[in-house]
Amino acid sequence: MSRENFDKLGEECGVFGIYDFDGNDVASTIYYGLFALQHRGQESCGIATADTNGPKRNICTHKGMGLCNEVFTPEILDGLKGDIGVGHVRYSTAGESTRENAQPLVLNYVKGILGVAHNGNLINALELREELEQTGAIFQTTIDSEVIAYHIARERIKVDSVEKAVANAMDKIKGAYSLIVMSPRKLIGARDPYGFKPLCIGKRDNAYILASESCALDTIGAEFVRDVRPGEIVVITKDGIKSNCEKCLPREQEARCIFEYIYFARPDSRIDGVDVYDSRIQAGRFLAQDSPVEADMVVGVPESGNTAALGYSRESGIPYGKAFVKNAYVGRTFIKPGQSSRESSVQIKLNVIKEAVEGKRIIMIDDSIVRGTTSDRIVSMLRDAGATEVHVRISSPPFLWPCYFGTDIPAREQLIAYNRTIEDIRKIIGADSLGYLKEERLSEMVKGLPICKGCFTGKYPMEPPTRDIRGNYEK
Repeated sequence: MSRENFDKLGEECGVFGIYDFDGNDVASTIYYGLFALQHRGQESCGIATADTNGPKRNICTHKGMGLCNEVFTPEILDGLKGDIGVGHVRYSTAGESTRENAQPLVLNYVKGILGVAHNGNLINALELREELEQTGAIFQTTIDSEVIAYHIARERIKVDSVEKAVANAMDKIKGAYSLIVMSPRKLIGARDPYGFKPLCIGKRDNAYILASESCALDTIGAEFVRDVRPGEIVVITKDGIKSNCEKCLPREQEARCIFEYIYFARPDSRIDGVDVYDSRIQAGRFLAQDSPVEADMVVGVPESGNTAALGYSRESGIPYGKAFVKNAYVGRTFIKPGQSSRESSVQIKLNVIKEAVEGKRIIMIDDSIVRGTTSDRIVSMLRDAGATEVHVRISSPPFLWPCYFGTDIPAREQLIAYNRTIEDIRKIIGADSLGYLKEERLSEMVKGLPICKGCFTGKYPMEPPTRDIRGNYEK
């Protein structure tokens, strides 16, 4: 579904990797891991596997456009042999939505093979790409993940291990990345020094796992071991796990993406010691404390608004209710209504339960307002269903700046909050009142974890790029 039509944030991807020391085939486990991470990307997905006891160049791979259950069949999974593998689900922020851009990327090079899965966005990918092109590199995709893969391959020729090559590549790439790299005999995980994107380690029997979120570990019956630290490189081999923390920054310089907690992550995940569910409950509680209003019912816009709405209800004492039914079968790839047709893509996704809201004053909690094109329709839907008042509360501060680190917040001019007061926005979306989460509440919401607030404040943890990097690489 195009993000113009549905005014929601998109996130770049979910990654999953596993190495089974007992030699069992891992493809079906990767499939179920990706299934649990499907919320992180519904555009394309892929799996690459290898046999650590087989020839160094043998790799099985399958990827395609669509959801996991559309791309993979039991027959395809049976054909993906090997005891080590990586998987990926994608939602594009940089690079077109095409099969060529699906991951994992697989490189055949002088030292063997590399399978690379990446979540995030580089801010210097264009410069690095142009540099590589000048030395004869030929690119198959328009994504910055290929730039990372090339750099790892180039560095590997100069050094004696893949982990050293990853460390050297990390000196060149700038921005947000959680990486899983599969070499013929190793599985490597790396997280950028700021820790923008999550990555954790799990264990099941005699297999080690790397995944974007802990919910993927629960799905496959693995135990959570720990989070990969920002800046850390972990190497999983037959001898177990080794860690390199040379790239780690002092804790106060770390800058996790706050939207993992507000919106992206599944509520049953735990990231860097903070429960996502708990942080959303807190956001709702803070909204009730800072922007109270008299009403009959608190409702959430599914899915991420629901937990914050529960927190608002608990703090305010106003009953929590369900006002919306969400069509669970609409992925981002569904055929959009044309401009001339009367169907609204919002109403295809959401419908209001008239009996629940009729004659009531409603507090509607949502996670964000980006362009504002959806909020006004949802407010109208509640009014059409008989709500007497609609008070909107947002569990994040207003977006005032673009994001360069893997969240598709658009240019400032397209943001509804840019150059407008809260009263202006209230009128545009047609609400009786409007309140946002206060920016100073964000740190409290995640128990003091260092976070990036660039999209709210314009203060980024690193110098932002001087040109827009969020489009494609077509000249």
